[in-house]
Amino acid sequence: MGVKEKRAKYREEFRQEILDAARELFINEGYENFSMRKLAEKIGYSATTIYLYFKNKDDLLLAICEEFFGNFSARLNHIRAVSRDPVETLRQAFLYLMNFGLKKPYQYKLIFFTKSVYGSRKELVETESMARATFFVFKEIVQDCIDAGQIKHMEAAVIVDILVAASHGVITKNLYCANFLKERSGIVARTMVDVLLRGLQK
Repeated sequence: MGVKEKRAKYREEFRQEILDAARELFINEGYENFSMRKLAEKIGYSATTIYLYFKNKDDLLLAICEEFFGNFSARLNHIRAVSRDPVETLRQAFLYLMNFGLKKPYQYKLIFFTKSVYGSRKELVETESMARATFFVFKEIVQDCIDAGQIKHMEAAVIVDILVAASHGVITKNLYCANFLKERSGIVARTMVDVLLRGLQK
């Protein structure tokens, strides 16, 4: 490995270290209490060094969200590639989102319930991003079900919104309701998915 490659590798590893620390700080401190100074103290570098990689905390939050949506998009494409049944593909995609939220609820909260770094829906779909790519893959999975005649003929984006809203509801209950049976959350998630999909089927 040459000098340039070593430098690039170091920069990428250090950038990831900053992101991992920022994610933890956002989760523990909240968006409002997050500061570049606190992040610098956490990783043992000056804030000036962090600014070489990220402009501000919104830039950091965007990078964290993009990392998640990059992984989510890849997972959706994998599910779509190996599944032959459109409804089962949608079921697995929906379950992946909910299971992520149940396993990592505070990271889910950070990504979906904190300040929107993507702007309005119109801005999201018109601006290149991993979040945009994920939305379109999810919408295509829904459209595959509609085209196959397996679910009701509705606008695919509306169905995506319905499914995501349901996921948000379960994760919110998991986060904020003390009497929510967390050990049964997996059953709740699977049942929610199955009930919604049965309701959408013709």
